[in-house]
Amino acid sequence: MCETQPGQPAARERPAPAVYVHIPFCPSRCDYCAFATWTDRHELRSAYTDACLRHIAEVQRQPADTVYLGGGTPSQLATADLLRLLEAIDTAPAAEITVEANPEDVSPQWALAAAEAGATRISLGVQSLDAHVLRGLGRRHDPAAARSAVAAIAAAGITSYSVDLIYGGAGETDGSWRATIKGILGLEPAPTHVSAYALTVEAGTPLSRDPARHPDEDVQAARYEIADRMLADAGLEWYEISNWARLGQESRHNLNYWLQGDYLAIGAAAHGHLDGRRWWNLRTPERYIGAVERGDDPVAASEHLDPAQRAFEALELSLRTSHGVPAAALPLGEDPAFDRLVTPAPDKSDRVVLTLAGRLLANQVALRLRIPPPAVPTHGSGHSDGSGHSGHRAHLLSQIT
Repeated sequence: MCETQPGQPAARERPAPAVYVHIPFCPSRCDYCAFATWTDRHELRSAYTDACLRHIAEVQRQPADTVYLGGGTPSQLATADLLRLLEAIDTAPAAEITVEANPEDVSPQWALAAAEAGATRISLGVQSLDAHVLRGLGRRHDPAAARSAVAAIAAAGITSYSVDLIYGGAGETDGSWRATIKGILGLEPAPTHVSAYALTVEAGTPLSRDPARHPDEDVQAARYEIADRMLADAGLEWYEISNWARLGQESRHNLNYWLQGDYLAIGAAAHGHLDGRRWWNLRTPERYIGAVERGDDPVAASEHLDPAQRAFEALELSLRTSHGVPAAALPLGEDPAFDRLVTPAPDKSDRVVLTLAGRLLANQVALRLRIPPPAVPTHGSGHSDGSGHSGHRAHLLSQIT
């Protein structure tokens, strides 16, 4: 059995690693984007796919329960390359296979090809249904493209899709944000999962050079509250700070990140994790392709977390989720204002989860985390019942949707 960290559920056999594949090609770069993406390397797509196929064959040893194609823009791959890529990944029965897509790329033909390739879930980068806000974000599509994409996904027989939203963009108002959420919930069929992220200003982006478009934190807090209320009213419950889903429709791949699971890294700039070792691949497509073609390891660098580091990271990740953390991991009972940022978990009396106010101040709450002491078995018990078990993202969050 593997050791369980304080932020995680009770110990269990470590499952096979998930597979993350980074597709770094984009038709244009959004004004807020600082990810490893390129708009001028599309001639490398076929060679890049070949390199990913070879890399998968070299490192995957067990069928994956979840696969995630992120980017970048996976929907910019030729459909033949998408098919080759997904067919090469060994998957377990009932695996969750997610492909990110931009609305303007999702034609009926593309959706059918994704379904044929084995995709079970599409993550759709809608961001907003307000044309003015979309232009301010540097997005290429219009609101109508989102509706057409959803219709194509449904017609192809893919029954699960997620919508990505960004709040706090220039020109957005409380009213237009409500209209976006209402419009998303009114799509036919409605999404089973919604991710809503606060717009952030990343150094070196066009957004960073335009202070007039920088978001206001208080406004973003109000928008988050609007989203949480409207999504909950529609039957989508929060299970991670930026993610809401219908029961049973949570992203299994991203839950694996938040539970500190293992995942293989395929593609340029992809990050991986295996049992406390984290690594990241060479950043540019050319260098990644070259390394794989030569038979070299495409890993750029790695780090090992010691048990204490892993235990603390497990708490930081789990705090973001509705699973919460052990109550002993926070200094409760010392400050009534701080205590109001968490509430007892509904099904586990020894754990606490963030309240709505706590989610808005999650970074500050995380600063107060501490590794709780090991549980002491009760008299006459030969083992713990699991209720007191012991056990970022900058890159994690970049791969999460």
